[in-house]
Formats: sequence, structure tokens, C-alpha cells
Amino acid sequence: MTTPVRTPLPPLRETVRVHGLSASKALGQNFLFDEQLLDRIAAIPGNLDGATVFEVGPGPGGLTRALLRAGAKVIAVERDDRCLPLLAELAEAFPGQLDVIADDAMAVDVDALTGGAPYHIVANLPYNVGTALFTRWLEPAAWPPRWLSLTLMFQQEVAERIVAPVDTNAFGRLAVLAQWRANAKIAMKVHRSAFTPPPKVMSAIVHVTPADQPEGIDPRLLSRLTEKGFGQRRKMLRQSLKGVEGAVAAAEALGIDPTRRAETVSVAEWVALARTLGR
Repeated sequence: MTTPVRTPLPPLRETVRVHGLSASKALGQNFLFDEQLLDRIAAIPGNLDGATVFEVGPGPGGLTRALLRAGAKVIAVERDDRCLPLLAELAEAFPGQLDVIADDAMAVDVDALTGGAPYHIVANLPYNVGTALFTRWLEPAAWPPRWLSLTLMFQQEVAERIVAPVDTNAFGRLAVLAQWRANAKIAMKVHRSAFTPPPKVMSAIVHVTPADQPEGIDPRLLSRLTEKGFGQRRKMLRQSLKGVEGAVAAAEALGIDPTRRAETVSVAEWVALARTLGR
């Protein structure tokens, strides 16, 4: 197959300047202009040539450019109308590879957008919706999910919570949801100075791939248990879980001391608790 000859795009920083675009604090935007760094991020999921990628909040399209250069077919959801002209220029430069949806990512059905085909999710997530989207992608009843991998940029503190081991300060609901039927790792750390404007905190990219799902678990029940347990993490389980009928008795039956706190309960123990309650 012959690679089409494309007119070289101007540097992203120049394109942003020409369009008079600045990062919106209200939308949690911070722009990345380093093309080499963006190419490294786009390489984390592996070979994307011909693959479908869903991207949230592409902004002016820095990461989008890298994904398109890697050969991906990108479906991007952008709620900031100011960015749409820049993304339209990208769509012209990469014919047939980019589909831009002007909407809120929290309101779209990714599986429907991709027509039921498998896809990767790659995104420099806006800080204000990143965690909500992440938990949504981890909670589908059907497993393995349609997505093949998640490559997501978070504040470094959030990334460390996702991969945290049990009985550490960072271990919480995100760790359980990310680890009970998936493999999660920090693939790269990104210094705050790489962004325009620089955020107050460091960032990191988390890479997640589906793993085998333990049998007999209702994901919604596990989600509810962890929400209650870690919602009052300073309290003992007998207090934090009393809002879930039968949870404290089930914990005792499994040998989980109800005087323990949520961060001392391993992923396997949370799974066992959900299985027992679901029977």
C-alpha cells in the first residue's frame, strides 16, 4: 500500500498562535506542543496502524497529530468549539482518518461511536473529568470490554492511586477498580514544564489492559462496596460498610476483621466480599 504524500503541517504552537487559541482553565486544558513527546505517548499502546482510537478532549490536536501519524483512525470528542477549526484542518491533512464529534465526552457512548469494533482509548484527559471517565470505562458489565487498552494522562497523584498496592496511603477505590480485572501501570511521567500553561502539579500516563475477570462478581456491587468503604476511609469497616446490607456480616464470615480500615483490605478480599454478597 502506497503511503499518501501529505503537505507538512506547520508546528502546532504556530497553528495555535494563528488561531488565537489559549488553554481554558474552566475546561481543565493544558496544551502539549512537544511533538517528540507526543509521538512517544502515541507509541505506548503499541502498533496503531489501521487501529481505531477514541480520544477525549483533543484540544488543538497535538496528541491527535501523533495518533494520526501512527496510522490510527481517530474518533475525537471535543466540547470546546474554539478547537474545532484546528481539528478540521487536521481532518483535511489526514483524509479519512479523523472524525471529530462536538460533544461532551461524559454524554457519548464510545461503543456506539466505534460501531462495536474494538478500539484503544488514548487521551490527555481534562483534569476536571478524568477520574469520572476512567471509572466509567472500568465498570462495564460485559468483560472483556470493547476497548483494548487505556492510555491516559492524569495528575501524577491520581496515577499513583490507580497503581497503588494495598495498605498504602494511595490505595483506594481507583486501585481496586483498576486492578481487580485489569493490569495497570505507570508508563511515563511528564514534567509540568512540558505543558502550556504549566499546571501546578506533575503528570503521569497510565496504561491499562484488560485481564481475566474473577467469576461470580457483579461489577456494580464491587463499585458500590468500594465507594462506601473508601468514602469514609478513616473509619473501620463496620462503620463504613454498614450502608450495604449484609456487608459487615459477610466480611466477618470471610475472616476480614471489621475493625480494619478499607486501605488494608486487598483487591482479592474486596473481590471475595463482592462475590459473597452477590450470592
